[in-house]
Parts: sequence; C-alpha cells; structure tokens
Amino acid sequence: MVDDSSLSPEDIRQMRLRRQQLRAPYAGGPGDVVRNLLAVQSQEFPYARWTLAQRSSANAASMVTASDVEQAVADGTILRTHILRPTWHFVHRDDLGWLMGLSADRLHQGNKGMYRQTGIDEDAAAWSGRILAAAVADGDHKTREELAEVLGRAGFPSKGLGFIYHLMHAEISRVLVSGSPIRSAGGALKQTYALFEERVPGTALTPQTSEGREQSLGWLALRYFRSRGPATIKDGAAWSGLTMKDVKRGIQVAHHISPGSLDTIEISGLDYYLAAEEAENLAGGGHPSAAEDRTLPRVDLIQCYDEYVMGYSQSRHFLGGTAPYLPEDNGPMHVVLLDGRLAGWWRHGFFGGACQLDVRMNRPATADEQDALETEVERYGRFLGMEITLA
Repeated sequence: MVDDSSLSPEDIRQMRLRRQQLRAPYAGGPGDVVRNLLAVQSQEFPYARWTLAQRSSANAASMVTASDVEQAVADGTILRTHILRPTWHFVHRDDLGWLMGLSADRLHQGNKGMYRQTGIDEDAAAWSGRILAAAVADGDHKTREELAEVLGRAGFPSKGLGFIYHLMHAEISRVLVSGSPIRSAGGALKQTYALFEERVPGTALTPQTSEGREQSLGWLALRYFRSRGPATIKDGAAWSGLTMKDVKRGIQVAHHISPGSLDTIEISGLDYYLAAEEAENLAGGGHPSAAEDRTLPRVDLIQCYDEYVMGYSQSRHFLGGTAPYLPEDNGPMHVVLLDGRLAGWWRHGFFGGACQLDVRMNRPATADEQDALETEVERYGRFLGMEITLA
C-alpha cells in the first residue's frame, strides 16, 4: 500500500482519464475499448457510440466513426444488453457469457417486484422465452416492434411494462441479446434482438458453480480497478450492482488470478485500488498531472452516462460537480469536461443533414478554452461524418 495523501484531485483525474483511455495510450478500436472497460453504459445509443470512438483515437487520420462503432455492434463484436445495475451496457462478446452468469441472479432478484406486478412467473417466462428464441433463430434478427407482434399473437403483452419485462427476462436469462442495428425510414438507428447462443457461442447456460462465481468476481475486480482506478470498494459495488462483500472477495481472488496487478493507495483515510504500475509511479515520486500534455486546456464532450462519470459513486466528487442530473429548463444533460473537470453541459441536434451542438459552459470560456472546445467540436463532426456547428 502507498500512503499518498499528497495526491491532488487533479492527480486523481489524470490517472482516471488515462486508465479509461480518454487520454493516451488510446485503444485500437471500439472492441478494445469495451475489453478494457468490461462494460460501458449505453442507455442512449447515439451518444454511447461516441464514448467508444473518442477512446479509440485522438488522431484525425485514424478517427473511429459512428459507422465503425455501428459495424462492431452489427457483427456482434460488441453486444448491447441489460446487465449489471441493470441498464443498457455495451459488452464484448468474449465477456458477456461469464459477466451475465455473475449478475443474472441479482438482476432477476431486483426485478421480482415487477415480475409479480406484470404476471411473469417461472412458467410464463419459460414459455415467452421459447417463443422469443424461435422468433429470432437462424439469424432472423427482429426489432422490438416485431417481437411485440410475436408475443401478442401468443397471448402475451405486446406493449407496456408486461412486454418490457418479458424482453428483459429473456435478456437476463441469456435467450436474447442485441442483433444487427437497422435504420428506420426516417434514418433513426434501431436495435434488433438476436438469439444469445448464436451471438455468444459456446456459453453454457448451466447454473454457475461457486468456484466459477469466485473466478468471475476476481476478473470483474481486476478489470474494474485496472481500468477505473483509483477507486474504492464502494465505487466498485455501485458500478457492478454487487455487494461490497462480493467486491472485497473479488479483490482477494484477483491477487491470485494476476499477482501484482493491483495495488492500494490511501487518500484521506480511504483505501483506493488501482493498477499496480500507477502505484509504483507514485511510490517513485511521479505525479500524473505533472506528466500531462502541457497543451492544456483540453475539452472533452462526454455523454452523461460515460464511465468517467458512472464508474464511481463514493468518489465521484473528483469530477468536480454533480452528474448525471435532470435539467430544470429542458437544457442539455451531457457533460463538458475542462481538463477532466465538469465545466458545463451539451447535446446534439440534427437539422437538414447537419449537426448542431448546444454547449453551455458553467462560466464564460477564455480564448484558449474556446479554441479547445472548437477542436473537440471538429472531432465530433469527423466522428459523425457531417457538417457540425456550435449553437
């Protein structure tokens, strides 16, 4: 353990930005981003695409585009489903089987009240699951609307909470998972559903053994703290939906899975877990903020559910503000970062084939900060592949 109470909030932010690949070294592509972060909240799909792209490259020549991310989802490298807390997440297909095995029981337990309210008992769930599986078998991916018709013809709810929870039950039970997205007549991107075993082949649907569960806890702790550290056990529990006891056990197992990969630092009396190489750098007298590119200021436009925000609970205060939040004036809710610190809010809108960004800073930007914002806006335009302007 490193006792480093001299760490500043700026040091913490710079370590988190780097480990999350919002700073160099960047990932090789969208799939690598998801491998690093294990699960990426994707509640708002259009903005979640940007979460993966902006971590893949900061270079204009190799910019990952929205189409690149959509292709990774279409070919099944990245899958989108309800997992962890639960809400929508992107997960790499190589991780979804064991990660869903770890979280399924808690997800079903958390949904029990809604299952009772909507009449979803064990028999009903098994029956609707078989119907849904048959509907999407052999690569016949279907939209939510198409599956509503399928369930409706079989006497199940085709709208409302009953329909939603039949779909979610099938996702958590590893019957359904995301298929290839399609575009509506109006150009909007729509998710489809596919058969889980076709998109995630070789995943056993048998109950997880106690030994298998411990291994999964270890891998989750290892991946979470190496990609988001410094972070606390309470942060990890809130992110994963697991108990603090589970996260503590996961850390113990992680030390056996990959000896020397995690370390601990103490900040203001709290233990923070992080990648061992970061702790070694601190022990050697290095400070993350000192190594940061001096071309600051740097502006990042991130979605409000970005892992830089949602990856923490107990220690989210290092962000420097409160997010996510619900705007009172129908204003934007996505997050503007200035050198890693919350500095405003943004959203996009599309008009006549062009994109317009509504960006509202918490205070008037300096000339250098405005230049940094315009650089990030240009990068967002390259990601979308369209003309973009500031409102």
